Amino acid sequence: MSRYTVTNPATGEKVKTYPQITDAELDEVVTAAESAYRTWGRTSSIDERAAVIRKVADLHSERREELAAIIVREMGKPIGDALGEVDFAADIFRYYADNAHTFLADEPIELAEGSEGTAVMRTSPLGVLVGVMPWNFPYYQVARFAGPNVIVGNTIILKHASQCPESAAAIHQMFADAGAPVGVYTNVYASSEQIARIIADPRVQGVSLTGSEAAGSAVAEVAGRHIKKVVLELGGSDPFILLSTDDLDATVDSALAARLDNSGQSCNAAKRFIVIDELYDAFREKFTAKMLAAAPGDPVKGEADYGPLSSLGAAEGLDEQVQRAAKQGAKVERAGERDGAFFPPTVITDISPEHDAYREEFFGPVASLYRVSSEDEAIEVANGTPFGLGSYVFSTDAEQAARVADRIDAGMVYINVVLADSPELPFGGVKNSGMGRELGRFGANEFVNKKLIRTS
Repeated sequence: MSRYTVTNPATGEKVKTYPQITDAELDEVVTAAESAYRTWGRTSSIDERAAVIRKVADLHSERREELAAIIVREMGKPIGDALGEVDFAADIFRYYADNAHTFLADEPIELAEGSEGTAVMRTSPLGVLVGVMPWNFPYYQVARFAGPNVIVGNTIILKHASQCPESAAAIHQMFADAGAPVGVYTNVYASSEQIARIIADPRVQGVSLTGSEAAGSAVAEVAGRHIKKVVLELGGSDPFILLSTDDLDATVDSALAARLDNSGQSCNAAKRFIVIDELYDAFREKFTAKMLAAAPGDPVKGEADYGPLSSLGAAEGLDEQVQRAAKQGAKVERAGERDGAFFPPTVITDISPEHDAYREEFFGPVASLYRVSSEDEAIEVANGTPFGLGSYVFSTDAEQAARVADRIDAGMVYINVVLADSPELPFGGVKNSGMGRELGRFGANEFVNKKLIRTS
């Protein structure tokens, strides 16, 4: 039975099931992608590739209402957030189209004194790439992987999350309608076992995965065994460090926005709020009141503060985590009980290093609060998890904020700002949050051959 099914998390209605690709069909996809690479990656011009990507961006904008409605059905994203995601994906594709020549230009190397001739580093594509994408941002995640790599000249085989077959098909159609040759971008409804098999295929040169630690470990193991380039983004438990503020209410609003973005289902959302002692009581009171007052609702209507979690299973798993935190001694305050996939906003305090909650990621509208007595203790708590994706520092002291940013074990630090992601800003983490970078110019340099050309 196919795992690719659209089930509306707000209603529990099973909308449609899509057939899984056969092994023979998947082999044909790899053959087509490798064949397309010979021309797309070797003989097409930067302008030709950029024109396709620019058209993909335009199609996102033209079809934004239809595309947004799809992911509301698939994973419960509130309609306003869904429209914003489509727009962001369009911006990412345009960014790479606009900057293609800059990112792919030869980089001269200054030769040692006395040497004659020239040397340059030339950016060349690698070949066929596999992308394994998650459900929480069905368009944005694909854009940040496919945009730069199609510009570079790589060809893409994309396995989307099993609950996102409709948005996966819509992206495939946009590439076709934009004039991408057959094999340049192909959606496949494949199993994890099938993906492992094609990662091992010598015609495939790399794989990018955004997902869980378990999925990342499995993909990296296969890729490593077959010497394939891999980029992983595996989630996080991002700290929000508050050391000082001129406007506590505004800071609380920023904290709330950073926690409830995408109904709390964002890898780089603020999840652990680490507050200096003298501000802790006031912050906890204001933040908890606003957090517990946040209202769920029908994601189609766009009137709610947040929507359902992506599935009933996701909500049940989060519920188990919260209940376990309470049993281990943490204090849990929540706004009622879970209703199907709708999860009540929850605030957890009195967490100690012995609790599972100290190290776990809570993927939903659950916030953890920590009181600290100093900058050093704040950094110790911030770095006290296996993750290292994003982080947030709020301080009125610019020198302190910069100092703390340097000491946080994370791939990204945002100072006195939240929800500031942008196409030009590199995205990625360290430790169990993964390896490699997407977006910005670094996103165009992951799956490439930086070829040295030395002439006399």
